This record gives sequence, structure tokens and C-alpha cells, in this order.
Amino acid sequence: MSFFYQLPTTAQAAVAPATLSVQQNYALKWQHNQLLLQSAEPLALRQAEAFALPENGYSAVLRVFAQQLNWQAIAMLLQQLASETAMACRLYQPHPALAGALELQLSAGLTLQQQQQLASLATTLDIEVVYLTETPTLQQAGVLVMDMDSTAIQIECIDEIAKLAGTGEQVAAVTARAMNGELDFAQSLVARVATLAGAPQTILRQVLDTVPLMPGLTELVTHLQQHQWQVAIASGGFTYFTDALKQQLGLTATFANVLEIVDGKLTGKVLGDIVDATTKAQVVTKLAAQFGIASSQTVAIGDGANDIPMLNAASLGVAFHAKPKVQAQAKAAIRQGSLLQLLYLLD
Repeated sequence: MSFFYQLPTTAQAAVAPATLSVQQNYALKWQHNQLLLQSAEPLALRQAEAFALPENGYSAVLRVFAQQLNWQAIAMLLQQLASETAMACRLYQPHPALAGALELQLSAGLTLQQQQQLASLATTLDIEVVYLTETPTLQQAGVLVMDMDSTAIQIECIDEIAKLAGTGEQVAAVTARAMNGELDFAQSLVARVATLAGAPQTILRQVLDTVPLMPGLTELVTHLQQHQWQVAIASGGFTYFTDALKQQLGLTATFANVLEIVDGKLTGKVLGDIVDATTKAQVVTKLAAQFGIASSQTVAIGDGANDIPMLNAASLGVAFHAKPKVQAQAKAAIRQGSLLQLLYLLD
């Protein structure tokens, strides 16, 4: 049996997709300037005329989520899609700490232009709309490779080290240009580290003691590990910090640069090969091969231009709180909120 309803789409409407049940499947249709919903169970909503239900099967999905998602935003999305047929949907809540996301199931894939239009609308509506043609699943082993600075943690470690070394403004300006892709990463790293020469190594501990983890990091890592996923960090930052995170979170592996320290002072040099964009991309394939994980089960997440090759190397590359250049080249983007939201993009 089916029940059909008209959903409220005014800005003041209190009813939101989160009021649906995660146990049920639904259908939505934008028709005659009304947002209509089909449900297999009765709901406390205004009844509407019946409409033809979508056929079984879909080729892609949109996962839509926000701090406060409402039906007005969903109505505007459906208008943008300009679909003449109903669209199957469901409420998707992959973790108890997350609000439900609305999954819209698309009978046909979207063109690049349509994807760009939806991304623009999402920005306007202050919501996240992620287009997925395939999704890694938690039902199989997988691997997640994360950037560290401004992804796993909320700061850029080298900027904080430089502040204590007295070269903060100089280094922060170079960091910003490097993360935007305006400078070669390896060269910029060498230049920034050089300004730290003579600083006492104790400033590293000062930074580490106050490192703010990205909200949702611990919960994300724990959840993935419970599903037999390998979680690693590949960073253009420093092993002093990645080693600490590896121990704290029980990570599979970490890859980062080694600061040279002599007689208790930073020399201003990096030891060994620099972990750059190419190295970070290689980590994804290396770990997948090491643990026998299918390439379709690889995920990478980062925020800077030097993360782009890593994001492209993974089956699902996610730009997180990222620079515009990174968002434009990544397969998916999460522009704001918790790192735990990555689970919205997995099955």
C-alpha cells in the first residue's frame, strides 16, 4: 500500500527529511510547484494525489546532508534536476552521531554541467550534495588515507612551529600559497623549514600538546577499524606529529617528513626524501596492495593542492574543507562540518 503526501517547502516549515524512517524507502516528485512524497506507511502530513512510482534500479545517487536539512532545499534540488518522473529516496544514517542524510536515487547519470549546477546550488543553500556513481562499502575491507594538517587535525603544524620560532607570518604566507597550488610543494617546504634553524626542539612538544583534532576524527577511525578498514595518514608535515597520531588512534601506518635535530635544536633541514604529492598518491596503491584491498575500496581525503594526486589515486577522493582548486578536481567534497561525515559517502 502507498500513501501520498504534500511536503511543506516554506522556509519556516519545521518538518525535515530527518523525520522519515531509516527503515523505509520513499519516492519524491516535484509536480505543479509541489513537493510530493510517497510512503509505504501513513505519516502526519497533508495528503496528496497519487503519482507514478519510479522503476526499480538506479545508476547513481545524490547524498544530501547538512546541519539543518529541510524540504525547501530538497525541492530546489529537484527543480534543478528537472526530472519529469518520480525519484526513489531513503534516509541514510550511517552513524548514531550523524543526522540522517537524504539519498536521491537517479535513474540516469548526470552530465558534468548538471553536477556543476548542483554544486553551485548546494553552496547557495549551505548544504552538501555529493554525486556518487559508485560507493566503497563497509561490508568489505577498505583503506582510507588522510592528509594530516587541516584534515585530520585543525591546524597547519609548520605554521604553529614557526610562530614559536619567531617566523610565523613569513611561513604562514608561504603555506597558504603552497596549499593553493601556487608554489611547488617540496621547494616551499624546504624554504619554510629553513626558517626554523636554531629553534629549540622543545617547541615541537609545545605544538603537539595543544594540537586540536578535527571534530569526528576519532569516531571515524574507530568506526572504520571496526569494519576491518586500514586507516593511514600521508602528510607533507612531520613525523613528530604523525607518529603521535598513529599511537593515539591505532593507525595502520603514517608517512611524513623527518625534521633534522642536532644538539636539541632544529637545523632547518629535512632528512631523506620529501613526502610530496607523488609520494602521497603512491601510499594509496601501496597500502591497497599490501593488504589485498580492491582498488574500488580505496578512499582518500585532504584539503590542499598537494593532495590532488592522492585523491585521484583513490576510488573515492574527497576534498575536505578544501581550497577551491581542490574541490574542483576531487570526485566529492565536504565543505564544512565534521570529518565523521565521510561515512555519508560510504555504504
